[in-house]
Amino acid sequence: MTTPRLEGFSMPPEWVPHERTWMEFPPVNDGFGDDADGDLGRYRRVWASVANTINRFEPVSLVCNLGDGEVARTMVDASIEIHETPIGDSWARDSGPTFLTHPDGRLGATHWKFNAWGDAGFSDWTDEQHVGAFIAGLAGAQLFSSPMVNEGGGIHVDGEGTVLCTTTVQLDPGRNPTMNAESVETEFKAYLGVSKAIWLPRGLTKDYDRFGTRGHVDICACFVRPGVLLVHRQTDPSHPDYEVTSEYIELLRRSTDATGRELELIEVPAPVQTHADGELVDWSYLNHYICNGAVILCSFDDPNDDVAASILEGAYPGREIVLHDARDIFACGGGIHCITQQQPAV
Repeated sequence: MTTPRLEGFSMPPEWVPHERTWMEFPPVNDGFGDDADGDLGRYRRVWASVANTINRFEPVSLVCNLGDGEVARTMVDASIEIHETPIGDSWARDSGPTFLTHPDGRLGATHWKFNAWGDAGFSDWTDEQHVGAFIAGLAGAQLFSSPMVNEGGGIHVDGEGTVLCTTTVQLDPGRNPTMNAESVETEFKAYLGVSKAIWLPRGLTKDYDRFGTRGHVDICACFVRPGVLLVHRQTDPSHPDYEVTSEYIELLRRSTDATGRELELIEVPAPVQTHADGELVDWSYLNHYICNGAVILCSFDDPNDDVAASILEGAYPGREIVLHDARDIFACGGGIHCITQQQPAV
């Protein structure tokens, strides 16, 4: 059996030029509901709004459940491509393919096993497990299927051999009960083309609730260029993530990347608001999406929205920072990065 690494493929960083963005349209399910005039309609409108925002900067393709293409067409720009296939959810970062590139200009894709975040019990993955291969086929990518359960939100790469991940995701007994850190890293090397993994011990507290991913790294830290990381910092000592973020920031300060370089950290404060409707939130500006010429940044009608926008403007010079309300997305368990998947240009 061949692997991307043996074939010369690797995962590029998210800031390289994109061919397009892939998203999914929320279907009827236990999380979104079935009321097109209620919760389901509200979630569909915010997903469509994100698609329309990204479409200002690069092409967008939207994957819909069978029969949902017609209603999606009424919500998104006419230039957005719509494709129908059986789906069960709409977190394209996680069930979609991880796109790869080859020095000779070929496009590849790793299709991880998907079991709905360790078969967490809130999402039927019967159909959703096939979405990654479906999208890769439409994109014309050479497909590589990994035997490991993983999601795109559980990894971040720097394009120079380093991957960020979280112990409670890849080593989750509900995902990979027979694997250890060494075997996970072997899969990363084979299917991402990396040479070093940096493990965070855990994710944000709320991410372990019913609709959580059990610790995805993409609301904690991300590379903005090799050797430089944005990190989510909770500054309120009364919030449980104060301890969590302090722990992983200290770990990252002691870490080096695949080239042996010490990491430069740019701290991004969490939103001031710590609760919504009486419940703890894990709102994070780290869950943004980089597209051609812009960064689509989660906003929360919070005093720190502008603070985060200023920090990201400095971190991504030459890109427009576009704020987009993400509260309805986070209410379902994720953010803008979670509902998008970049296809690099080759």
